[in-house]
Amino acid sequence: PLADFSYEGERATAPALITFENRSKNAEQFEWDFGDGNFSNDPTPTHRYRSSGNYEVVLQARKGRKTSVARKRIQITQPLDCMVEIETEFGTMLVKLYNATPKHRDNFFQLAQKGFYDSLLFHRVIEGFMIQGGDPESRHAGPHQMLGRGGPGYTLPAEFVDSLIHVKGAVAAARLGDAVNPEKKSSGSQFYIVQGKVYTDEELDRIEAQKGIRYSPEQRKAYTTIGGTPFLDREYTVFGIVVEGLDVIDRIAAQPVGQGNRPLKDIIMKVRPVQ
Repeated sequence: PLADFSYEGERATAPALITFENRSKNAEQFEWDFGDGNFSNDPTPTHRYRSSGNYEVVLQARKGRKTSVARKRIQITQPLDCMVEIETEFGTMLVKLYNATPKHRDNFFQLAQKGFYDSLLFHRVIEGFMIQGGDPESRHAGPHQMLGRGGPGYTLPAEFVDSLIHVKGAVAAARLGDAVNPEKKSSGSQFYIVQGKVYTDEELDRIEAQKGIRYSPEQRKAYTTIGGTPFLDREYTVFGIVVEGLDVIDRIAAQPVGQGNRPLKDIIMKVRPVQ
């Protein structure tokens, strides 16, 4: 056998999905080592590198007792934007954290680095509205335990930015209501991801009149095509957006729920920074 392979792109940005082309000859079995602790026996695999680094990819091609080995290096660079992945059994969402909300961006990224969110639940799910998680009390919570009041022991000042709206996929900070939180300070850890619905121009006109705001043509197009929850604008801090995995939101939002809109079956998250 003669082992050989190629891949597209000498340099890629994390998280990077790389497809390998197997150019081996006279081989019957293959074993890939992607250099990041993951392996495959697929003849032509596609692999996702979650972190930046210089990885040595090794392909072993076998025929009978004979083996041939090919090695190549692949460079995965750091993303220019601050990114995190939210993994669930329903799929993985890639989230871009906005530089325009630095306090929320840094807080969420640092909590992800510490593993704060790992094993927490999406404890509140309302189809056509949003999915919410980040309560540390949800880790190993009993089936009838009420959730939604926990946090890391601090809040964050609101960071309202007119250009950041509650379009579908928006990631925003949960908070206590105005009666006890007139400054609209954000929870230190709880967040929600918008599903929402599609709005008409007439409905947006009414929201603009009620809230005293004016949407740009691009924002109107987003709400009338992708959808969202515009009535939450300037009430809760939007600090990120799902750039991959909008369908994951829909799958989670469709799960049956019980008291307090808690899913009947626990939806566990794992949040990791993309570095």
